[in-house]
Amino acid sequence: MIRAAQEGDCAAIGAIWNPLIRDSAITFTSQEKRPEEIAALLAARAEAGDPVLVAEVAGQVAGFGYYVQFRSGPGYARSLEHSVHLAPSARGRGLGRALVAALADRARARQAHWLIGGISGENPGGLAFHRALGFVPLAVLPEVGFKFGRYIDLHLLGLRL
Repeated sequence: MIRAAQEGDCAAIGAIWNPLIRDSAITFTSQEKRPEEIAALLAARAEAGDPVLVAEVAGQVAGFGYYVQFRSGPGYARSLEHSVHLAPSARGRGLGRALVAALADRARARQAHWLIGGISGENPGGLAFHRALGFVPLAVLPEVGFKFGRYIDLHLLGLRL
């Protein structure tokens, strides 16, 4: 089931997100998310009318996703950048696809033109996943990320809505 995240989901979202932050180059941030930061994200996205979504399986949060405006300023208001992460046990079960589809539906409803994913060059699974969903390559920004003592390419893939 895909639903809007609630404050009670913060710990589960952190349990999915923080190992990716800590142990992988899937995300370039190195600062783990504290529960109050996740709660603030949920509140900000809900206030904007674009809630964080969670995929729930057997009453447990198995993944989450959200989008924000791609860049600041009114000229970018119809271009959105999404983020979707799943618990390791939830991968390969269609939950990521369901989260992206739900985000795309919400983005279309708000008249967005593009849904963009910024994917680490060290995440071949994420690149393949997005291509399988119809996202097309928009750009490769060489060595713009830095984590674990090395520079990493950022691939921008987009889905025209």
